Amino acid sequence: MAGNVAGNVADGGPAAPTTYRLHIRLAAPLSVTVGRLGTFLFPAGDYVYTGSARRNFEARVARHCRRGTAERPKPLRWHIDYLLARDEAAVLAVERLTMAECAANRAVGGTVVAPGFGASDCKAGCVSHLRYLGEKKPD
Repeated sequence: MAGNVAGNVADGGPAAPTTYRLHIRLAAPLSVTVGRLGTFLFPAGDYVYTGSARRNFEARVARHCRRGTAERPKPLRWHIDYLLARDEAAVLAVERLTMAECAANRAVGGTVVAPGFGASDCKAGCVSHLRYLGEKKPD
């Protein structure tokens, strides 16, 4: 999953990714206040967050995956930062895609547990760019 790039540009070379999916696991249920969006209960289990960046793509993905420290906490800028700042949350994998953000989000399936999450600037009417896929089943 990590590093997937799909699509081509007119010259036949691979297109640069502009969309990413973070595959996230919550080890325990969480109640999280997400900025001005409000407080939500996030059940334990697997999630997919879909985002995009036209510039500084890899820096954005790396920032999402980086943890802050007690001495230097990561600023909470995007909705996903509020969830990933919690110790119970872990990014398991990153997909890099050339498809449009909202199309990639719709393709995930799952359910919405936090309306508006990651979708405050969405023009396609997505209810949320964070999808809950359910609890991880034991192997």
